[in-house]
Amino acid sequence: MQVISVNVGLPREVEWRNEIVRTSIFKAPVTGRVRVARLNIAGDRQSDLTVHGGVNKAVYVYPSEHYEFWRKELPDSELPWGAFGENLTTTGLAEDDVRIGDRFAIGSAEFVVTQPRMPCFKLTIRFRRADMIKRFYRSGRSGFYLAVTKEGEIGSGDAIELLSRDEDAITIAEAAASR
Repeated sequence: MQVISVNVGLPREVEWRNEIVRTSIFKAPVTGRVRVARLNIAGDRQSDLTVHGGVNKAVYVYPSEHYEFWRKELPDSELPWGAFGENLTTTGLAEDDVRIGDRFAIGSAEFVVTQPRMPCFKLTIRFRRADMIKRFYRSGRSGFYLAVTKEGEIGSGDAIELLSRDEDAITIAEAAASR
């Protein structure tokens, strides 16, 4: 299990359906070590804290393994790391293996898995596809949110260490399917 890319982005205004919308879905990879604080990663900020961010959704994780699927589904789309708005693009962490409450160490920071991602209309804005939210749900490739339990620094290439797990807890895939 490893971090492939650390991605951040600041709010920006974009036009959508003849309105100006503020979004932070556009993330880009960063190099070097990055500070992780209780509410987010340095250089990153969420636009709408009623649905994204906060203590229980401070960091969004998306498995790099899903990109192959999306490259086939969306052959005309550029898909750099961070394309789904994730802060961490990882390898070795799949929704059917990761459980709510799993505790992980990455770099000098520690995290707990809180919930799957349930996307809003801003995923439609990012991909410029009216069917993107439906595609995302149907794919079963939700990714998941982390709360920061110990602040620290992380970087691309860091190992992800499982610290603890409740084997009776539901997986991210089961949680996403129940919504």
